[in-house]
Amino acid sequence: MATPVVLIPGDGIGPEVTAAARTVVQAAGANISWIEAEAGLGAVEHTGDPLPALTLDLVRRYRIALKGPCTTPLGKGYRSINVRLRKELDLYASVRPVQSLPGVNVPYRNVDLVVVRENTEGLYSGMEHFVVPGVVESLRIVTRDAAERIVRFAFELARHQGRRRVTFCHKADVLPQSDGLFLATARTVADDYPFLEFEEMHVDALCMQLALDPTRFDVLVMENLFGDLLSDLCAGLVGGLGLVPGANIGNRFAVFEAVHGSAPDLAGKGLANPIAVIRSASLLLEHIGQARVARRIESSVRRTLEAGIGLTRDLGGNGTTESLTERLIANLQ
Repeated sequence: MATPVVLIPGDGIGPEVTAAARTVVQAAGANISWIEAEAGLGAVEHTGDPLPALTLDLVRRYRIALKGPCTTPLGKGYRSINVRLRKELDLYASVRPVQSLPGVNVPYRNVDLVVVRENTEGLYSGMEHFVVPGVVESLRIVTRDAAERIVRFAFELARHQGRRRVTFCHKADVLPQSDGLFLATARTVADDYPFLEFEEMHVDALCMQLALDPTRFDVLVMENLFGDLLSDLCAGLVGGLGLVPGANIGNRFAVFEAVHGSAPDLAGKGLANPIAVIRSASLLLEHIGQARVARRIESSVRRTLEAGIGLTRDLGGNGTTESLTERLIANLQ
């Protein structure tokens, strides 16, 4: 019986790259049935809400989704679609695997790390208000429960993937209460995993060390804003957001997504690179127990990049979404 998965194509290039992902996933032999749902600008036009209740209900029912990039209307009173989705479904762990890939011209080699970001609190809690005219106060929320579950998630990920070290990122010298609580909680959780290395690093020092030698890192765990910034920084180490997959995971639900934007200037031109969403689909397949198919897709991505044929412009080629998808299918083994 095929596993039902909610598909949210999104906006801009979203429908094109998610269609490519569907094609590759099917060609790789995945046992999936897709249930399409709306989010983004198209959903606003049809329902008045960029994240309709029906879409949330479908994800709650089937528990797994693959999402393309969505645009949140600016200046219209809508909250970020991604933030809402994570809060509504309690997708507390953002997971961003970052690995060097063959054929990609970057200064670094042998990068293999995972950024684990707390997804529901911090400044992204959305608690801000005008104190007086011209003065806005934003509240940075940290709770012990949320801190403990994200750090434990990072240690469990390291343990299951055979990784050796967890690095906790903070700024407790400047934020002694909020990051101090997070740091103290991380130390307590680390005591439960004496067989794994644990290190603490200030966020600014971590940025510098990533620029100097990202290969020394294994699993990075941090609060929401730091994770937002550092996950994109780490993606840049291996070629950018067009190559790196993403997952948002909770205890009951999981949404896998390309973390790049909707690129409306490329929409409909057939020039978008679908690899990030295809690799996100690969993470989804691994999550639902179809690891063999996931490995086929990952191997095809590497062979395709190494061969350098049919690649899109952002990857140094002159191909199209269609030509890259065709090459990925041809390289499935």
